Amino acid sequence: MAVICILYGQSGTGKSSSMRNFKKGEVSVVNVTNKPLPFRADFAVATSKNYEQITQALKKSESKSIIIDDSTYLLVDEYMRKSAEKGFDKFVQLANNFYNLLNFCTNELDNDKIVYFIGQSEVHEDGREHFRTVGKMLDSMVCIEGLSTIVLKSVVKDGRYCFSTKNNGFDTVKTPLGMFSAEEEFIDNDLKAVDSRIRQFWNMSKNDIPANKIQKAKE
Repeated sequence: MAVICILYGQSGTGKSSSMRNFKKGEVSVVNVTNKPLPFRADFAVATSKNYEQITQALKKSESKSIIIDDSTYLLVDEYMRKSAEKGFDKFVQLANNFYNLLNFCTNELDNDKIVYFIGQSEVHEDGREHFRTVGKMLDSMVCIEGLSTIVLKSVVKDGRYCFSTKNNGFDTVKTPLGMFSAEEEFIDNDLKAVDSRIRQFWNMSKNDIPANKIQKAKE
């Protein structure tokens, strides 16, 4: 059973750049939107919006860490393609396809794998923030964050790009008890360091090479 980690945030808050410290062979990336990465990378990057192609890529990946970047646009792209269709069925299909991908990662991939779903956030008028889908109807069918034990949010704090690890009462951030200390409410946006912390916490790989030490964000 692979570990699922959800990472969401507003555009420009350092989600894609957070994978910058992974090296070749450590990670495989599925780039849903086909936009250039915001840094020079020497690891494998595939481009697809097709669920079947993505599933096959995940099966074949030899990397222990897999990132689906801009995964929100899997929903957005399918919604736009079905925009002329009337009725409730298309929303059921949208939810089903995304749920099946999450379920495949959890149940079909090896238990030393971590799959990161990176996506956009949506902020409601009352201040509640969560992983963006494509509307209230889809949200009512599947809570993306409910399918993962680890949900991080990208934020910019005093000019520094960070991950939030603690729920603020208005978002869906959550991490296992003890994975991050009370002083690590905000950490550097370093997904490789997070990957190492997850593996160490659950003893996923005894031979895992430690990443750069996670730094607490400055107040």
